[in-house]
Amino acid sequence: MAATGTALGRTDTVPCKRASIALAALLFLAACTASGTGPADAPAEAASRAAAKVTLMTFNVENLFDTVNDPGKDDKAFLPLAAKQSPQHRAACGAIEVPAWRAECLDLDWNEAVLERKLAAIGAVIRAAGAPDVIAFQEVEHAALLDRLRDDELDGLGYGAAILIEGSDLRGIDVAFLSRLPVTGEPRLHPLAFPGHAEREGDTRGILEATFRLPDGSLLTGFAVHFPAPYHPTAMREEAYAALSDLLAALPPERTAFAAGDFNTTSTEAAATGILETHARPDWHIAHEEAGCEECRGTYYYARDDNWSFLDMILVRPGRGGDATWGLRPDSAHVANPLDAQRTRAGTPLSFDPATGAGVSDHWPLVVTLETTQKQ
Repeated sequence: MAATGTALGRTDTVPCKRASIALAALLFLAACTASGTGPADAPAEAASRAAAKVTLMTFNVENLFDTVNDPGKDDKAFLPLAAKQSPQHRAACGAIEVPAWRAECLDLDWNEAVLERKLAAIGAVIRAAGAPDVIAFQEVEHAALLDRLRDDELDGLGYGAAILIEGSDLRGIDVAFLSRLPVTGEPRLHPLAFPGHAEREGDTRGILEATFRLPDGSLLTGFAVHFPAPYHPTAMREEAYAALSDLLAALPPERTAFAAGDFNTTSTEAAATGILETHARPDWHIAHEEAGCEECRGTYYYARDDNWSFLDMILVRPGRGGDATWGLRPDSAHVANPLDAQRTRAGTPLSFDPATGAGVSDHWPLVVTLETTQKQ
């Protein structure tokens, strides 16, 4: 369209003998010639500017299971009540030491209607957050669940097939991506090893790596993570951070990269050990600290200690090549909790209640925007 505007403004092609051409029109055409653009170029310019940003979300959806027993995985709590009546099932549940988990295993009726309400709640949060371009999920049992979420609750938003590679977590929960950006190359799951804590490895997840193509054609590599829970030793999370750093170091130095997920690093642990200073900040920019989330309390609330933590984080390594640099957009980081269904009366995250359909997850999602800065 710019070429058309320029051609119209060429004075050697305008039939100047026609005295009926108004002076105002000539001035308008001259302005188009000087700028190289005309009125038809405005939408293209606006689209170009809009394409120079990408939104990222991390979302721990808390126990997104299907309703079918998965052999080899400990998903027996998330079955319809009718499938929980055998002596074998009840005996297995009775061996669970934590009373709340034992009751869940015995009495939770996780049926298709409940699952549909859970998926609808998750979809409502994602839509309310503006349908981020790339979402890193935690606590998802199967890719088919995210494909169902995409087809039913996120229909029309342009998300591709779910990216999930089955890991070895004993419960069967995995990390995953949904993306509206094209995927390039083959995603990979990097298992984590924990020397000295091999007996705990069954309660951990690997790091999922996938690479996406940004609107300007450059690449964005993402790592979806779900680090060992806080009741595991700090050393296990330190080993997970170290593994993430090794994966980042293996990328081309100009590559834009992010890590998103449930890092399970409490505010208490961070203050006492300096784990973020040692293992995150040397390699990454921490979005909620550097992109305008100063007033955010956290994504997870420990009622026992009356304490907030950013268990959920997005870490960004800006790209350093090409004609533009991708990095954090100032003031873009925010906790995505606008829906009443996400909050208790006290203003804390509200877990999904299968009996009533209230709530969504015990974690709030975090969202941040990447944008380009042109080199001078």
